Amino acid sequence: MKKKTLLLDIDEVFCFSGFLEAVNEFLGTSYVIDDFTSYYIDEAAIPKERFDEFNLFLKGRNLYENIFILPGAIEAIKALSEEYDIYVCSSCINPFDVEGSGSLFADKYNMLLEHLPFIDPGHFIFTSAKHMFRADVQIDDRLSNLDESIETRILFPSYHNKDITDEELREKGVLRAGYDWRYGWENVLNLLLSKETIKRKNLEIKENA
Repeated sequence: MKKKTLLLDIDEVFCFSGFLEAVNEFLGTSYVIDDFTSYYIDEAAIPKERFDEFNLFLKGRNLYENIFILPGAIEAIKALSEEYDIYVCSSCINPFDVEGSGSLFADKYNMLLEHLPFIDPGHFIFTSAKHMFRADVQIDDRLSNLDESIETRILFPSYHNKDITDEELREKGVLRAGYDWRYGWENVLNLLLSKETIKRKNLEIKENA
């Protein structure tokens, strides 16, 4: 039987990149991800007069070398890959440094190869135009990226989307995978897999631990 297709976002869904680490190193601060409520951390943290200096600081830095993988992400995506045909759909453009964004493509590609080897690299789509692609399921942390033409849309919990109301999501027909990114993947599995499948996967994980 043909698998259903799933579009999977990466940043703030699979992992936190080293971007916040770079901000802290540049400013000499100790911010954590939950200190922020807006998507663009640099806009919130970096003084405007130091923006150009910060972009120069980022040049040549691999933001995907030391990522923080969200709890249960690899195990959950692997379980989903048995029932869904997964396509990574993720942007690689830094809107504040478009000309210098080329290295992000290679860095993200190599990170995905390392951590999600069970996904065909031919299924890596690097784009900001996510509305161009069709699937049965879409998982993203930005409400604006969730395409209304896709039947099952899941908003992954993140630091910047906590204020989106349940009423707004209901009006748009979007499911919410909880409110805390620490439990996002557990909630995604509860939304997409049967209870029997989840029990079997949990047992396999314990046996392999």
